Amino acid sequence: MKRILMTMALTAGVMAYAGGFRVSLQGVKQLAMAHTSAHAEDASVAFFNPAGISFIPAKLSVAAGGFGISNKITFQNTSTLQQTQTDNPIGTPVYAAIAYKVMDQLSVGFSFSTPFGSTIEWPTNWEGAEMVEKLELKSYFFQPMISVKLAPWASFGASYIYARGKVDWTKRVTQLGGSLNLLDDEATGHGFGFGFYFQPDSQWDVSVAYRSPVDMKAENGKATFNISPALYPNIGLAATGGVDNFKATLPLVDEITLGATYKVTPKWLVSADFNYHGWERYNKLTLDFANAPVGNQASDPTILVAPKNFKNTKSIRVGTQYMVTDMIAARAGWYYDESPYSDENFIPETPSFNNYVLTAGIGLKFNKLGVDLSGAYAMPESRKVNNVYNSFYGQAKADVFYFGLGLSYNAF
Repeated sequence: MKRILMTMALTAGVMAYAGGFRVSLQGVKQLAMAHTSAHAEDASVAFFNPAGISFIPAKLSVAAGGFGISNKITFQNTSTLQQTQTDNPIGTPVYAAIAYKVMDQLSVGFSFSTPFGSTIEWPTNWEGAEMVEKLELKSYFFQPMISVKLAPWASFGASYIYARGKVDWTKRVTQLGGSLNLLDDEATGHGFGFGFYFQPDSQWDVSVAYRSPVDMKAENGKATFNISPALYPNIGLAATGGVDNFKATLPLVDEITLGATYKVTPKWLVSADFNYHGWERYNKLTLDFANAPVGNQASDPTILVAPKNFKNTKSIRVGTQYMVTDMIAARAGWYYDESPYSDENFIPETPSFNNYVLTAGIGLKFNKLGVDLSGAYAMPESRKVNNVYNSFYGQAKADVFYFGLGLSYNAF
């Protein structure tokens, strides 16, 4: 039972990823400039700051795009020197946005994005199989919004966030001679965002935005033990055939963004962002199982409380764009993201690293239609894994590459 308790505690790591790690891929043009936010050229600004849609130079603007993420994680046991590498499929985040100027002082918009989610696959027989074999995560943000011009040079905007999510996680349960699958594809959450956007003169764009926490509520998660039926009574699931339900609240933490763009010349601009993420809010996770006594609370053995010990993080972003011709824009950037946990809290379900990223891309403009291409190469710092709580030790490193294609159309 102690072994089962340990394996179930790892669910907390899965839920952290499903509810937490920010994937900065909500605009192809923005990614090319280090995913900076103070750009109000088309509807893609809607996700970053709802106030920015007031300054789009068109009455109706539409933007959409998608990305490919190639990532490989390598873990090495420092005692045996054995290396294990993930076999992850290409991740495909997408986004779409529309903005419409109802009148000069009032604009409305809508943003759809997938800001959290990925798939990670480790070999079925690797040494960390009891923590994770495969994890698939998806999230969808739906954000209607409104923006009001307070002055010709300033606007305020607000949005409502409706989120849906899915987690599908499989891991070994060696002591029981099988595996465990945890599935919830109906998690939902609600939040809000607001911001101010300023264009004090023809050279400056300034963006100040806040996105609230979103608590993803899993009300009817399904836990399936794929083991011998003779062992169901050992975990209190004889009557359900090895299947149980669980409930949990999975936090997506808040984000503050300060961004600015300065036009050095009519052809050349420089952008910078500072992001702050309130990960300290995620210090533990509570899971409530319907029947299985696999918790760690003396008052109720079906409740599991797992420590997470996340910390607040920040990112710094710098990007630039140069108009080679009236039709062609060249872009580049650099940014740094912090990992939200220490080496002592490293988990292979949600591998995270302090990350340096180089970005680049081009933009092509054909009258009202814009076509954007971007790519990014990440250089994560390798980590010494020293997770005493999960008895997991070694070294980890990652190789990550992003690429994206986006379209925008300023109709009129």
